Amino acid sequence: MIEVENLTRVFRTYKKQPGFWGGVKGLFRREFEEIRAADNVSFSIREGEFVGFLGPNGAGKTTTLKMLSGLIFPTSGRARVAGFDPTRRENAYRRLFALVLGQKNQLWWDLPAIESFYLLRAIYGLEQRAYQATLDELVTLLDIGHKLNVQVRELSLGERMKMELIAALLHRPRVLFLDEPTIGLDVISQKAVREFLRDYNRRHKVTILLTSHYMADISSLCERVIVIHHGKKIYDGGLDRIAGAGAGQRIIKFRPRDGAFPPGWQPAHGECKVCEDGEILLHVPSEHVTAVCQQILTHGGVDDLTIQDVPLEDIITELFQRGVAAG
Repeated sequence: MIEVENLTRVFRTYKKQPGFWGGVKGLFRREFEEIRAADNVSFSIREGEFVGFLGPNGAGKTTTLKMLSGLIFPTSGRARVAGFDPTRRENAYRRLFALVLGQKNQLWWDLPAIESFYLLRAIYGLEQRAYQATLDELVTLLDIGHKLNVQVRELSLGERMKMELIAALLHRPRVLFLDEPTIGLDVISQKAVREFLRDYNRRHKVTILLTSHYMADISSLCERVIVIHHGKKIYDGGLDRIAGAGAGQRIIKFRPRDGAFPPGWQPAHGECKVCEDGEILLHVPSEHVTAVCQQILTHGGVDDLTIQDVPLEDIITELFQRGVAAG
């Protein structure tokens, strides 16, 4: 469904010198800086796949989605979505995909959402019966029917995002690009949006490319992830492989009963960190967990000792810092 080959986008930005005289100098001689937002990115996605697109801020995620949507043109490379070239911006292609940007609205701020839906129906030339059936299904799945006639400006952030999703899906796109759809939402709204996306993907086999900084979104929705850093792809594969990268480590958390262990105490295995609240964290190789726990208990009284897996966020962060493929 999606084929990307050596996709590159270079932005040329003007570097202004500080102060008034810096502005004057810029009138006669300008210095420019080239930023490679996407650097020879290649991947392919099958129809119906739900793929996570990860990277730190400025990695090139949104730029890639905009190139796939035809909003900006690549400097080099090529992309095909369902056989279409996004740069040609054909009407047939525009009817095939939808783009949802978590930090930008497509609904009219001063109108009720239902008025925007009527306009989108006219833009896409949707037949009334098909439009109404789709709208009823989406409204039911998102449980938002009681808010259709409320001005968008009066909706909560979670309610607005639900309306944005309805607007994006009214024309039944085959490809859905989601850029931070749960940003700023509370945990209840995040869960509702995740459950809707999971259910909709299974029902309609829509191909979805999702960017998010919330690992709960990725872990609950995506079996495959693509990771980019400084515009370059550094990982493309199963989420389980990334999670497996942390399988060799465990985290032991405990709180000394008297508030602190003897000065200079250090476990035989693992890396020790003392938190501000007095809790101690140990990153320990899995095979040494038992021995370290025995050593902790030998040193003195302990409250609330727990053994945890390394959080997925920490594994992803380490992957960003290394800038190389995991595993």
